[in-house]
Amino acid sequence: MILISLPIFLIAVIIHECAHGWVAFKLGDPTAKYAGRLTLNPLAHIDPMGTIFLPLLLIVMRAPIIFGWAKPVPINFSLLRNPKRDMVWVSVAGITANIMLAIFLSFLLRTGLFPVGSYGWLFLSYGILINLVLAVFNALPIPPLDGSRIVTALLPPDLAYSYMQLERYGFLILIAVLWLGLLDRVIWPIVITLAAILGVGI
Repeated sequence: MILISLPIFLIAVIIHECAHGWVAFKLGDPTAKYAGRLTLNPLAHIDPMGTIFLPLLLIVMRAPIIFGWAKPVPINFSLLRNPKRDMVWVSVAGITANIMLAIFLSFLLRTGLFPVGSYGWLFLSYGILINLVLAVFNALPIPPLDGSRIVTALLPPDLAYSYMQLERYGFLILIAVLWLGLLDRVIWPIVITLAAILGVGI
């Protein structure tokens, strides 16, 4: 399972971060491009803790949900043509990329080219699951996840500033939420529903 899950996770988070950088570039911010981050080369995106150690630990622990992160793509929101509005599009881009990849993999799975239980079938199944988990996980309104950027863009400036002060505690909040089992209760039902819509049973 590790040999299948970890490479899929790596692909998913790289595509997620590239989507952020590409949309930001299209909306006026070339920071990610100049930093060499608009590439699918894993070496440009790997974060030792979030991309390797944490997912591997969760896999070994047989956690019901595997999550983590790649090295964040640098975004200078002040360079965006409309920072408040475009912040939403940049944030949504990563979530959308994972959902689109899950849709594509579900299409391949339904072609019948990969017998149930084969390595190809397992690769596609895990790929759909991991991409859906990442999409839903990143949509949570916990700084610095993408969902928090969307909330920030929708809040009045004074509330947005106060809200983003939580980012310094973001990792601790995520650990607490994970320890309380809230991620399982929140993310898993949504992932199951999305997978069912794609015609994939979990």
